[in-house]
Amino acid sequence: MALGARRAERLDGIVAEIVEAGGRAIACQVDVTSAPTLVDFVARTVDVFGRLDVLVSNAGVSALSPIMELDTDGWSSMIDVNLRGVLNGIAAAMPVFHSQGRGHFVTTVSTSGIKIVPTQAVYAATKNAVRTLMVGLRQESTDGVLRTTSISPGYIQTELVDAIADVRIREAAQASMAAIGIPAAAVARAIAFAIEQPHDVEIGDLTIRPTRQG
Repeated sequence: MALGARRAERLDGIVAEIVEAGGRAIACQVDVTSAPTLVDFVARTVDVFGRLDVLVSNAGVSALSPIMELDTDGWSSMIDVNLRGVLNGIAAAMPVFHSQGRGHFVTTVSTSGIKIVPTQAVYAATKNAVRTLMVGLRQESTDGVLRTTSISPGYIQTELVDAIADVRIREAAQASMAAIGIPAAAVARAIAFAIEQPHDVEIGDLTIRPTRQG
């Protein structure tokens, strides 16, 4: 398993656990807004493990605010990470998948793209752009080489909302997360379920949320 993130040092503990359990894993520093780092990540993965079976695109930012506040920097950040980052991953992995004759793109979308609420319009727009992208990729990939899966999490216990600049919005999101958020392991199980299907079976779209989420 190859793990990539901007803060690669935070992956070291996970790698150590995998290795201690008898598995193989590497950690790489990856910035999804930089296409070359994803190309390098894919190349190193293939060099170490001989192939790339699945690319899980999970990086995301949520610069939530009302549109009227015109947080154009936040908009650009969400477009660059949430959408362009997925495209960069596709561009890096696609040649490898086709040379192997198979591969699987798994991408994190969001329930924010299903239920549109105030302050989340631009964030939801980036996520729905990704949803559309994955549907289009699937329609162009009926030759049996590629599988695509979109995972739409709801309130999951992560650091996503902690970086929201608006204090009122951040605290409200953190309160909801604390009240009903479910462990990230729930999403991991959903991803594993999609990956473990036979290659001629595609789980196209999964929504994972707390039972108490409205």
